[in-house]
Amino acid sequence: MVSQLETSSVNLERSLPPTVEGLIQVFTGAHRSFFTGVMAQALRISSQGMPVLVVQFLKGGIGQGYEHPMKFGQNLDWIRCDLPRCIDTPHLDEVEAASLQRLWQHTQTVVLAGKYSLVVLDELSLAIKLGLIPQSEVLALLDRRPPDVDIILTGPEMPEALLEVADQITEIRRSHRP
Repeated sequence: MVSQLETSSVNLERSLPPTVEGLIQVFTGAHRSFFTGVMAQALRISSQGMPVLVVQFLKGGIGQGYEHPMKFGQNLDWIRCDLPRCIDTPHLDEVEAASLQRLWQHTQTVVLAGKYSLVVLDELSLAIKLGLIPQSEVLALLDRRPPDVDIILTGPEMPEALLEVADQITEIRRSHRP
């Protein structure tokens, strides 16, 4: 005996789950103790098969640049400026300024292309405060990013304009002092 199952045509577009809107998260605080939590979130997302990018704008010292990302597993890329030192001043020489601008341009390109599900922009508030990355460009990037891309902004003294566009703000502070 042979049986045949008759099915009606299925509209696949309606059966797919809706795309989840990406969030803008801010991690800020006077003390530099929040990066571990941010990295735990990045590792958790990447281990679920989603592509993640961590961008450290002010870190250098390893001669990396965006052309040579560090890879953590299959889904987490970590990039820094191609500089011999960490940036801690607004006074950069031409090579340092060019390296930072290349990193910022690359970051904007991959975010707008939707290459990553989560992008962590580490110490972005300091880069803005030092006048190295224009706040207006950051706001434009956040506004134009694909709707399903999550962005995490980190750093102390986060500008008010970025706090206003954030979906979630985590402020880390000490509950007691030793």
